[in-house]
Amino acid sequence: MKILSWNVNGIRSVARKGFLEWLQRERPDVLCLQEIKARPDQLPPELASPPGYLSFWNSAERKGYSGVATFTRREPLMVQHGIGIERFDAEGRVLVTEHDRFVLINVYFPNGRRDLGRVDFKMEFCDALLKLCTKLRRRGKRVIVCGDFNTAHREIDLTHPRANAEASGFLPVERAWIDTFIRHGYVDIFRTFQQGPEHYTWWSWQFDARANNVGWRIDYHFVSEDLVPEVKRASLLPHVVGSDHCPVLLELHNGRRKSRG
Repeated sequence: MKILSWNVNGIRSVARKGFLEWLQRERPDVLCLQEIKARPDQLPPELASPPGYLSFWNSAERKGYSGVATFTRREPLMVQHGIGIERFDAEGRVLVTEHDRFVLINVYFPNGRRDLGRVDFKMEFCDALLKLCTKLRRRGKRVIVCGDFNTAHREIDLTHPRANAEASGFLPVERAWIDTFIRHGYVDIFRTFQQGPEHYTWWSWQFDARANNVGWRIDYHFVSEDLVPEVKRASLLPHVVGSDHCPVLLELHNGRRKSRG
């Protein structure tokens, strides 16, 4: 089972750069998109609901801003839009879909901004998301959280950690929250496959950053510890262009379809 996650920085923009052709080639079982910046009724049918997929959207109330979408080949057992807190849900940041073997949470975390004016908002969102995850775990669900976390966890996860020590995305409080998330039983699954440096998922549009691989790893798949044995592969797809982010891949071993019990 192949799960892809990608911050597309505007689905209409990436559609003009071959998105649907890429989707047809990759054929993931589930695709999670962040920063879609559109409502489905603003899109042509083949983009709002690509052939072969069921599509679920959680767009922001503000036009051209934020938003997430999940495309899946099989009908989910459950779909939840948002986390139940209006000030976060108005920005279209979360889609929850339950599948046979796990619950998948597609998330676009807030950016704390250059002036740090939204750091508190971001951290409150992070805490609310962790509460949602904890609630699901207490119900016996295995959980995957994927998307743009807008935080590089460790120094290895960005090119210039010292220069960005006081920048949102690498603040101690942001990094500490990921530590807390891990202590609650979640695994940054990419790092179980690749421990080396210079693996990034976001590059500035400026200064030829992508060509020179000057970037940040801020897009993740985190899986609950009980799901780790089923992970076959986790990787980044930096060769896929069209956005300032690249897709990230999670592949699970085949498993039997479970009854809903």
